[in-house]
Amino acid sequence: WAASSCAMDSLYDLDLISKKVPVILENSKTWFQVMSTSMKLGTRGVAHVEGVSRDHLKERSEFSKILLINRTASHLSWFMECKDRNNRSAVLLPHSYLPSMAAKKLRDVAQKIMSLLGDYDAIHVRRGDILKTRKDRFGVARTLHPHLDRDTRPQFILCRITKWVPPGRMLFIASNERTPNFFSPLSVRYKLAYSSNYSSILDPVVENNYQLFMIERLILAGARTYIKTYKETDADLSLTDDPKKNTKIWQLPVYTKQGC
Repeated sequence: WAASSCAMDSLYDLDLISKKVPVILENSKTWFQVMSTSMKLGTRGVAHVEGVSRDHLKERSEFSKILLINRTASHLSWFMECKDRNNRSAVLLPHSYLPSMAAKKLRDVAQKIMSLLGDYDAIHVRRGDILKTRKDRFGVARTLHPHLDRDTRPQFILCRITKWVPPGRMLFIASNERTPNFFSPLSVRYKLAYSSNYSSILDPVVENNYQLFMIERLILAGARTYIKTYKETDADLSLTDDPKKNTKIWQLPVYTKQGC
């Protein structure tokens, strides 16, 4: 399922999203018409305003007549930010919006798996890609997330989630950890389930890891109790108290925790 890219409509239900925010793919006829028109308009056609604040865009009159404003937050962003200038709250989307807009075939697969899981809880354990370390000038390993490696190990997960997930519950685990049986110690308290347990449902549909992640996000969101790796809102339950945002401060990793 390894892939470096895939078509947007293989991940998202674009018609469903368009009921809230019109979606135009860059290789579509509509996009070609927009770009053609913007080129004819010259300086009134396109404005690239990366880094310009929303207030600045709203207050500066020269932006009011631009056909297309490119305010992409990052060159790696999947979506450009869409706002209705006349009603700024109309298109303000919550963080959970896009995950719920998965392509229908992916939603159907997720629903089948959730039906088999029954009443379940879930944890998302992000490890592999974010546990990188680098050595300082003294040869000592440092990390941007000093507690993450510790907090996402089974013994510390058990300690953390015991107040939220009672013993004997079905626990669905979504993770990018590649070590076989890494989470097996959790089975002393919970019945464990992974997406790999449902390969007969996934294999006929899933073509790459992007689609698998979309399905897993739907399953995570459908749990009675969903515990994330990091907090995204104050109300979230999380495995670690480290901030999700990169602090750019390389620190010594911590592997001990009082009471666990």
